[in-house]
Amino acid sequence: MRSLTFVIGTGRSGSTALSRILNAHPEVLSLNEYMASVGDAAFPEGKVSGEEFWQTLFRPAPHFERMIRSGLPLPEFLHTRRPGRYSAETTGIPALSLMALPHLTDDPDGLLDELGAAVPGWPERTAAEHHRALFDLLCGRFGRTAVVERSGYSTGWAPGLREAFPEARFVHMYRDGPDCALSMSRHPGYRTITLLREIKEHAGIDSFADLTPEHVRSLPADLAPLLDDRFDPALVRDRDLSLRRFGALWSELVTDGTEFLSTLPADRRATLAYENLLDKPTEELTRLAEFIGVAPVPQWLATGAASLDSSRRGSASSLPPADRADLTETCAPGTRVLPTDRRSDN
Repeated sequence: MRSLTFVIGTGRSGSTALSRILNAHPEVLSLNEYMASVGDAAFPEGKVSGEEFWQTLFRPAPHFERMIRSGLPLPEFLHTRRPGRYSAETTGIPALSLMALPHLTDDPDGLLDELGAAVPGWPERTAAEHHRALFDLLCGRFGRTAVVERSGYSTGWAPGLREAFPEARFVHMYRDGPDCALSMSRHPGYRTITLLREIKEHAGIDSFADLTPEHVRSLPADLAPLLDDRFDPALVRDRDLSLRRFGALWSELVTDGTEFLSTLPADRRATLAYENLLDKPTEELTRLAEFIGVAPVPQWLATGAASLDSSRRGSASSLPPADRADLTETCAPGTRVLPTDRRSDN
C-alpha cells in the first residue's frame, strides 16, 4: 500500500485549491471529494464481493442527484461543468464520476469504464481492503506513489477513516472563522446542510434514518419540500439564514477536527492554516509534501504558490461592524481551540 493521507476540515477553507495543487505533484494521487462522493455506503460491515463494492462506487448519491435535478448544483460538481454520458435526469451520475474522476482525467467516462472492467471481478474482502486496492490501481494507472484524499465538510468521517485505515496520516486544514462562516453562508451546499440540520431539530432526530412520515408531515411548509425528489431551489437560495448559524457550524467542525487530531500519534497528524498557506506557500507546501512522504519538487512549489488566490482573504471585514462582531463572537469557541498564532504544526 502506498502512503495514505486524509485532509479533513470544515470545507470553504481553501481545501479545493489544495486538491488542485496536490494533483499537479508528479507523485501524488489526489482523490478530490472521494469520501464526499461515496460516503458511508462504501464502508459496509463484513466482507463484500468486488461487484458489491463496485456498486457503492457506481451508484449515484441521492442527495447530490436531488440538488442537481432541482437546479442547485454545487460548484464542486465537476461533472456538471463538463458533462459526459451520464445525467441526473436519466441515468444518474455515478458517484465516482461527479467529482473524483473528472479531477484526475479529461476522460472520466473512459476511466470509469476501466475501473468497471476490473473492480467487479475482485475477490471477497473487507471494504477497507477494497479501497486500498482501488487506490493502488489508480496509483499504478497514473504513476503516483502517495494517495491524498480531500473532502470538504469531512471532520465527521475522521474517526471512521482512522478505524478503517490505521496506517493513514491526517491533516486538519482550517481557515479564519468569520471568513469561512461567511463563505459557508453563500454556498448552496452549506445552506442546504444548515436547513437539513434544522429539519432534524424540528423532528427531534439525530439521523435521517430515523425520519418517519409523521415527522415529515409535521415540518414547516418551507422545509418539507427539501426532502422531495425535486424542490424549488429558491427554498435554499433565497431563505434568510442567520450568519450565527454558520459561525456555530464552523466552531463545531473546527472543534471536532482539533479534538480528533489530538488522539493521533505525533507522526500521524499535521495542521494547515489557509492563511499560512497564503503567506508562506513554499514553506507550507514543502512541509506538507514531507509529511505526505513525497519530494517538494521546486517546479511544483513554484506552480502551486502561483496558483493561490488571496482575494477572498479577510472577506468578513466587509460586514457591518455589528455583524462582524456578532460573527466573531459566534466563532470564538472554535477560534480558542486553534493554535493562538495560527501557525501550522506537526
